[in-house]
Amino acid sequence: MKYLHLIWAALFRSKTRTLLTLLSVVAAFLLFGMLDSVRVAFNSGGSVAGADRLVVASRLSITQMLPYNLLTRIEAQPGVKKAAYAAWFGGIYRDPKNFFPNFSVSPNYLDLFPEYKVPPEQVKAWLNDRQGAIVGAALAKRHGWKVGDTIPLQATIFPTKGSNDWPLKLRAIFEVADSKRKGEENMLLFHWKYFDESNDYVKSQVGWYTVKLDDVNQASRVAKEIDKLSENSDHETKTQTEQAFNQSFAKQFADIGLIVSAIMGAVFFTLLLLTGNTMAQAVRERIPELAVLKTIGFSDRSVLGLVLTESILLIVIGGCIGLGIAAVIMPGVSAASGGVIQLPTVLPQTWALGVGLMVAIGIAVGLLPALRGMRLKIVDALAGR
Repeated sequence: MKYLHLIWAALFRSKTRTLLTLLSVVAAFLLFGMLDSVRVAFNSGGSVAGADRLVVASRLSITQMLPYNLLTRIEAQPGVKKAAYAAWFGGIYRDPKNFFPNFSVSPNYLDLFPEYKVPPEQVKAWLNDRQGAIVGAALAKRHGWKVGDTIPLQATIFPTKGSNDWPLKLRAIFEVADSKRKGEENMLLFHWKYFDESNDYVKSQVGWYTVKLDDVNQASRVAKEIDKLSENSDHETKTQTEQAFNQSFAKQFADIGLIVSAIMGAVFFTLLLLTGNTMAQAVRERIPELAVLKTIGFSDRSVLGLVLTESILLIVIGGCIGLGIAAVIMPGVSAASGGVIQLPTVLPQTWALGVGLMVAIGIAVGLLPALRGMRLKIVDALAGR
């Protein structure tokens, strides 16, 4: 652009003000880059592993349990290769801050998850121990557990014989080869039969069924047939993909998308006010200069374009720096999350949305000052009116 030098000179006419505004834009888009990447990570499937698995849960709520005798009817459905079951336990280890997913599972649960790598001898030891537990490698590393240790899990929902003590013996440790799914190593599994026999309240009920399909292309048909089994009963089911189930499960604790939208809405609203004030002040101070430009032949549209481009350039420079810093920081955030969040950098979707927001905000904050410059009367401006 032949007028870039004019725009650049105008942008840094007041270096202190411009740098402070840039820092505000950088901070806003740094926050946006990190939060939106987390939102995309929670709402995307990531890996294609598990595409041939469906999850059967209660239509009413994930917390609503299903009868155990539904298992044989699910297994009998055409297209179902295997079925396993699990029930959320919700125990804690020593302190609520040490929370991690833990649930009871059927003996064949690991058969449906071949991506979980466990030494065969450890699987055998787990199957032979009624109080045996399996944990992910990341969780074992975090707490310093090794095979043979006793894990004193404390119940928050299901007591046993009037006590909250559920001691479990660590019999196996699994690993997930896919680096994008390392967050799954932060969970504990133990026997559903032990849970069913020992808890004081719930009997012969499971939280959900996991179904492995013969043919992934038949997923929709199989899901409908499974849901028909409980139609018009007091335990109607909703069969969905594993990805959809995991997302709905996460939303029990928080709607990540809503939280991110609310935070970023507040941040960008503040940014609009700040940068809008900056641009208005900058144009007001340069009214005589704009009048001189019109005097030497610049058209009204040219002045409009110069001011708008200046506004957009200010936001784009700060926004790109902010997203760039976020891209550098995100690997550290992933590492600090213990594998729950796996993001090597700011995602392409976030970059695309971020650039769009930069341009939109630049136009929004620069439009009124640019219109003022376009409508400027040379005589009035030079006369100080």
